[in-house]
Amino acid sequence: MDNDALLKAVEDELDSHPWRLRFTEGVETRFEADTQRQRSHHMVVAGLISSSIYGLFLINDYSFRPDAFTTALLMRLGGILFFALPVLWCVYRGVVPSAREALMASTVVVATTISCLIFVTSTVPYSYLDVFSFGLLFLVGNIVYSLRFRYAVLTTASCMMVMLAFILPYSAMPSEVKRLAIFTLIATALFTLVANYRFERSERTSYLHVLREKLQAGYYLKDNQKLSHLSVTDSLTNLANRRQFDAVFPMLWQDAANNRLCLGLMILDIDHFKAYNDYYGHPQGDACLRQVSQAMRINSRDADLVGRFGGEEFVVLIVNTSPEAAVTAAERIRYSIGALQIPNRGVSAQSVITVSIGVAVLSPSHGLTLEDLLSQADNALYEAKRHGRNRTWLAGSAEVTTGEDVGGSEGVSAQ
Repeated sequence: MDNDALLKAVEDELDSHPWRLRFTEGVETRFEADTQRQRSHHMVVAGLISSSIYGLFLINDYSFRPDAFTTALLMRLGGILFFALPVLWCVYRGVVPSAREALMASTVVVATTISCLIFVTSTVPYSYLDVFSFGLLFLVGNIVYSLRFRYAVLTTASCMMVMLAFILPYSAMPSEVKRLAIFTLIATALFTLVANYRFERSERTSYLHVLREKLQAGYYLKDNQKLSHLSVTDSLTNLANRRQFDAVFPMLWQDAANNRLCLGLMILDIDHFKAYNDYYGHPQGDACLRQVSQAMRINSRDADLVGRFGGEEFVVLIVNTSPEAAVTAAERIRYSIGALQIPNRGVSAQSVITVSIGVAVLSPSHGLTLEDLLSQADNALYEAKRHGRNRTWLAGSAEVTTGEDVGGSEGVSAQ
């Protein structure tokens, strides 16, 4: 079940069926998966404590019914060592929820049976008073273990039948005491079942509220991430916008300074873009910008920041580079845009969209700032435009030449 469907199912559960304990299939599966580990741990700890207390009743057996103490010792310790502890080990290792509940319920039924056998084995007067302690077994299953309600009901009914099977025919027990004992046991069973129901209902309701908050928080996080992405992304080209550039530029500059590396910057401008817009219209101009930005992204490294400065102007921050490598990267971008062969009839029938690129590379040092890098790249772009457009101009280096380019002009110029 996806998160949308799960959230709707959780809302439906909270709005309806206030008395029902089992959720719809998808929510129930999630509930069991989320609570399985903690619940198993709780049951194992509760089982160990209950087994210890059950064993301590040997003190009562020794003082109250010495004639049956050996039988009590064997039965109680046998029940703990050969039944209860293996069950707790299985639950600790992990079993399916239904098996977990059934196994833990079985320890209560077995403990009840053993207690009843010890009770009828003794011939000591007033041995039957033990019956009034049998209510503790309901307390263990319904409150301490906190079995799921349907298992608690079945376990309570089973234990009650076992108790009645031993109490009713026990002739040494006066009928008045039997009635009082049975009434006390039934009342204890009912009270603990009511408490068990309320505990489980409270647990399930709390779980639904927590799950709803988690799911909604996930949506809020996604919304915040989307908003954060939109705030630093150009909506038309999906490149970084000026805000992101202004935030990342100082960090990359500082990183280059710390690692004694060079940082490169290219500023790219689409040639004669106003003429293109005037001829084809702004919607077609937007499509052209998207094509150019796509070519820039494809032909840049993942580590580099590609952004739109505004209008038809773009930037690329190139980390850990050299002047030669930066020029090569710029020429790769320029060539790829020219290869798109986007007609620009606003200039002439034969013209296509081309770009001019200014490139600057600096190694951050004392006396140099990131504004120097930006200024040098901007001046290099101006020179590229002034010398005929459709070319890459490198600031601060000797002239470099390259082969033909599809845009019509050729070469990489130097300032």
